[in-house]
Amino acid sequence: MSTTTKTLMAVLIAVAASQAMGQESPWLLRARAVHLDPVDHSSPLGGTGAADRIGVSSKTIPEIDISYFFAPQLAAELVLTYPQKHKVYLDGARIGSFRHLPPTLSLQYHFLPAASFRPYVGMGVNYTRISSVKLLDGAGGLEKDSWGASVQAGFDYRLDERWSLNVDVKKITIRSDVFVGGSMASRAKIDPVLFGIGAGYRF
Repeated sequence: MSTTTKTLMAVLIAVAASQAMGQESPWLLRARAVHLDPVDHSSPLGGTGAADRIGVSSKTIPEIDISYFFAPQLAAELVLTYPQKHKVYLDGARIGSFRHLPPTLSLQYHFLPAASFRPYVGMGVNYTRISSVKLLDGAGGLEKDSWGASVQAGFDYRLDERWSLNVDVKKITIRSDVFVGGSMASRAKIDPVLFGIGAGYRF
């Protein structure tokens, strides 16, 4: 093998190694603190009277999400947390509580994957499981499952090869029928807006 060929091969190997080291992992783990703010819309109780009498408490919750990048600009994100407890109000007076678990799967488009500031948008589907319902001393109930759409926008700010800061806003559709004495009394639209801030780690 000639000296020129050996030199060319060495250069190609060095370039390939450099490119491999420069590629980011397709996996991104984020941890966020998220403020959940329900819209509190509901139909009139029993079909008559005023609407929007039922309210659900807002709260700040922890959230973990795992993203996989199919390409530098395209990723799937799975959002996870543990069952969260919310208070329920009727005309401002507390009437009970429930817990909900709202995993959300989204497809995201990242506009500037090679930059330090990386904005993105996404849309997906949310499944919410409602449990531990305690309303009106046992006389009230809620539908156990809710499927709905989700939309989001946010950005990652890269700090180094592994770490980044994240800001994210989501709108999720969560609906539930409200029962009193076994009969449907109202349709509640929780539909929260979630504002989150946290950190991301590429691994």
